[in-house]
Amino acid sequence: MIDKKKTAMLVFGAAFLATLMGAATAFAAEVVPATVDWRVSAAKAIAAGLAMSVSALAAGYAQAKIGSAGAGTLAERPEVSIWVITLQALPEVIVLLGFVSAIMING
Repeated sequence: MIDKKKTAMLVFGAAFLATLMGAATAFAAEVVPATVDWRVSAAKAIAAGLAMSVSALAAGYAQAKIGSAGAGTLAERPEVSIWVITLQALPEVIVLLGFVSAIMING
């Protein structure tokens, strides 16, 4: 009779070792620096700058609108303050996504 526990441990161990060996092989590979045209580097820098600046401007605009509406709401209903704070913080995700996009473009 086949022992399911031992078979599962063997399969898991083999998969784990294969994963480690694949990562070790990838990290051990020699990296040959490629020459990149200056126009490609300039285009990447412009694209990263646009990704960051447009997302920051959009988040600033959204926070301005949410902040003014939130101030009016808090004047009438102070019990919703946690919702106003949450809504005020949500546009910051746009800036973080723009920052990550800029890093990925330059990377």
